[in-house]
Amino acid sequence: MQNHFVQQVESHRAESGVRPAGLRAALALAGRTLAAGLSVALAAGLAVAAGRAPTAAAAARTVLKVGATAVPHAEILNFVKPLLATEGIDLQIIEFQDYVQPNLALADGELDANYFQHIPYLETFSKDHHLDLTYIAKIHIEPMGVYSRKIKDLKQLRDGAQIGIPNDPTNGGRALLLLQAAGLIKLRAGAGITATPFDIASNPKHLVIRELEAAQLPRALPDLDAAVINTNYALQAGLVPTKDALVIENAQSPYVNVLAVRTQDKNNPALLKLAAALQRPEVRQFILDKYKGAVVPVF
Repeated sequence: MQNHFVQQVESHRAESGVRPAGLRAALALAGRTLAAGLSVALAAGLAVAAGRAPTAAAAARTVLKVGATAVPHAEILNFVKPLLATEGIDLQIIEFQDYVQPNLALADGELDANYFQHIPYLETFSKDHHLDLTYIAKIHIEPMGVYSRKIKDLKQLRDGAQIGIPNDPTNGGRALLLLQAAGLIKLRAGAGITATPFDIASNPKHLVIRELEAAQLPRALPDLDAAVINTNYALQAGLVPTKDALVIENAQSPYVNVLAVRTQDKNNPALLKLAAALQRPEVRQFILDKYKGAVVPVF
């Protein structure tokens, strides 16, 4: 093509009388113009490719929306978030302030998973609300404790003292079992994790049991003689379970906190990656270092 172009220029020179020096200048100018055009086209192509690359990468990422209570669940999820990012998973954490909405949102498809509850609560809530939920990873135990702003020892409880407990079935029963273990009450034979105040068979100090929403118990402490509080809400209120609790469950508690999902999603690859990330050695060490016994990893 270039030889043909030169031949045309030579012919034109012969016909028009253009001198060789003028021809060389014309050829040089044509070459520079062609090179510049190619450079601009190449740069434009690279710019388009560069513009497409982030969009394609973003499209390839998997978004997981996980509901959690603030402490410790959301904190633990935030710790694993960068670990999952390296595996192409964008972990989005939605915080809740109660124990009802996270399961309803999961069942409705607004969440991909939730991490805030123990197994007995998940099973009872799912049964009562006809939800098809399960769990794919056991993460930690939060020993429930008895707290007070008015006394330093349970022996100081007055006759007729008011004791707050969670008003949901499993945590309420769990609180009553802890009060029984502390020697304050005795439940009827056969009463288990779903025990209610009606199951109290012996109450020597005539304690008045007040059932309140779990999240409200720390704020209600000034108006109560004592309250049985879940560790996540105790931590959120600035209480240190291993220091401030008058009595606390031991580490053998069966109330293991789990990563819950819809049953149909239990084999979802992205959710299984999240489950594996939550059980990594560095997560275990993070829990031990940050919560100092108030939260106990089970893996």
